[in-house]
Amino acid sequence: MKKPKTQKRMSDRAIEARTGKPWAEWFDILDRAGAKKWQHQEISAYLTDEHKVGPWWGQMIAVPYEHARGLREKFQKCSGEFAASGSRTLNVPIAKLYDAWTKEKLRGRWLPGAKIEITTATRNKSLRAKWDDGKSRLSVNFYAKGAGKCQAAVDHMKLANSKECAKMKTYWFEALNRLETYLQPKVPSDIGDT
Repeated sequence: MKKPKTQKRMSDRAIEARTGKPWAEWFDILDRAGAKKWQHQEISAYLTDEHKVGPWWGQMIAVPYEHARGLREKFQKCSGEFAASGSRTLNVPIAKLYDAWTKEKLRGRWLPGAKIEITTATRNKSLRAKWDDGKSRLSVNFYAKGAGKCQAAVDHMKLANSKECAKMKTYWFEALNRLETYLQPKVPSDIGDT
């Protein structure tokens, strides 16, 4: 069974190799520019426009800066909303994965007791749902990864705070483990041996 990944900030050596500066230098540059008072988009644009790091690296530097300076909590999006996410790639056809999510009886086998109300769904592509009587929302996207292989990516949105996000991140990790076990049961290696 898979174990949860802990996301850590890129090392000083890695960020310097890719951007020319270590974290402390980037944070000092942003502090001197007044970025503690800026919105996320302004920080990212400043890095992209003034320091030519490119949009992707602008994001990669801005988010850890915001965390380090207390401008954004863990799991908090730039909009201020809290969300937890998870994904799993499985060796099953996409239709089987989609049905495990959208058919209530099948879903109950790996996600027992969950209060889900699917509000929109596009076969083998995505679903949107209310969670726990609408207290939060789910977005699940399905991606084909080749013959008989696919991925489900879960985004649990409108959570109350960082603590609830951490709880739901663990919840979804364990739920996706159950889904994997349900859809890909292990076959004992001695079956068929005589």
